[in-house]
Amino acid sequence: ATVQSLIVPDKNKNPVDVVLGHDTIEEYVAGDCYLGATIGRVGNRIGEGKFELNGEEYELFINNGPNHLHGGKKGFDRFVWDSKQEGDFVVFKRTSPDGEEGYPGNLEVSVKMGWKENSFTIEYSAETDKDTVLNLTNHSYFNLNGAGSGNIHNHVLEINAERFTVCDENCLPTGELAPVENTAMDFRKPKTIGKDIENDEPCVKLSRGYDSTFVISGHPFAKATGDLSGITLVADTDQPGVQLYTANFLTDSNGKGGLDCGLRSAFCLETQHFPDSIHHPEWPSVILKKGEKFESFTSYTFI
Repeated sequence: ATVQSLIVPDKNKNPVDVVLGHDTIEEYVAGDCYLGATIGRVGNRIGEGKFELNGEEYELFINNGPNHLHGGKKGFDRFVWDSKQEGDFVVFKRTSPDGEEGYPGNLEVSVKMGWKENSFTIEYSAETDKDTVLNLTNHSYFNLNGAGSGNIHNHVLEINAERFTVCDENCLPTGELAPVENTAMDFRKPKTIGKDIENDEPCVKLSRGYDSTFVISGHPFAKATGDLSGITLVADTDQPGVQLYTANFLTDSNGKGGLDCGLRSAFCLETQHFPDSIHHPEWPSVILKKGEKFESFTSYTFI
């Protein structure tokens, strides 16, 4: 259930592949950067890899400093899903069994991907037979000038968000939702991604670039344009937040066709609930209860 390529026309009507990826399944198995991956059960971080639910404590795999990240040692990105075609869409399904990576409940998950005209759409649904936690997302890396075309510093980005989650040195939210105003996190008006990426503010310096969640305050929530291709991406979702990640820890490696894809060679817009929400009851809940159905969508429209 991984997005390997998205091909869209540039300003000269030439086809451009705008996401990073690999040519072979073996490269995805060997990789650890989640290129295009479906992330679960819980995207982003859970502090100290543990949480309490209904009076019971659950321990998860620690794989990111002191924290649990993107589902653990073998998250959803590490499985081959069942799949079938439905019209212009592909529907991926899998059952995450009770206890997988330490999570409670048998979870039935469906991810539907496909095109609606010029919008690439992802629709998620899930049900569980026991209360659990869930925060699904997709980890596509976008370079609107084309995968392997260099860094994304000159991409122009706009994010409809008034606040962001302040994080510590381990990229774990402190609980503060701070105003973006007068910070490097302010994308309310279009600016290049590289304008403030080397800023000394902790919100970018601690992560060598952007790796924080924005609190979405309007729709569509983001707009980005490749400076060379003229391709514009307009993103929308029903989720409360989006993680902007600027590939700060990608090492120089070959992507599709042997093209180099290294530091800041792409950006991610990972729609989701806020990181570590299970430890912040004042935030939108990531608890999925037995008998309830989780449904969500994310769309990336190309112009």
